[in-house]
Amino acid sequence: MVGNIIQRECLDAEIVSEVTSIVRRASGISHPKLKEIVHQDFLDFSTIKEHFAGQDVAHFCIGAYTDAVPDDEFKIITVDMVQTFADAVLEGNPNAIFCLLSGAGADPQEKSRVSFARYKGIAENYLITKQFKNLNIFRPAYSYPVEKRAETNLMYRLSRSLYPLLKNLMPGSAITSEELGKAMFKAGIETANHGILENKDIKKLND
Repeated sequence: MVGNIIQRECLDAEIVSEVTSIVRRASGISHPKLKEIVHQDFLDFSTIKEHFAGQDVAHFCIGAYTDAVPDDEFKIITVDMVQTFADAVLEGNPNAIFCLLSGAGADPQEKSRVSFARYKGIAENYLITKQFKNLNIFRPAYSYPVEKRAETNLMYRLSRSLYPLLKNLMPGSAITSEELGKAMFKAGIETANHGILENKDIKKLND
């Protein structure tokens, strides 16, 4: 949802000369700047490590709904894949800018009973310990998908239908996928180290 927007912004930006996208399935997108790498194992990038060499900016946007997969698989997606990807990025360029799509409520104490909060906290803490020269952690609230899609559970179906009300009555409780993607792109091309950005901070990046 968000990664596609970031990729579009990168491809459209004159400042970006090349975009490397690591995917499990070919997207069908063709662009002179785009180098798409089809790779199956997101817990081992050793066979494609040459594509990490010299990358200036890395965006990690992979995620899953909490109830969409078993808890052990959710932890792999939320924690293990982030850690493996971060290590590969640093090996390729110790000065790379790293942007992580995390979520509101991430628990830095790693003690929450809510697996989403606990695992997001673990992933964030790992990145912080790696001492990236420039690290941007995005904690959006409910992300409203600009493009239509089938929502996987009742909570997200309700949130989607209530979004027009939420954005007016509680502007800090939601953000569009377009706003989020553009903010993450902008953070990637800036030299400032934004650190942890909550929903209100993310929106300010687009001002």
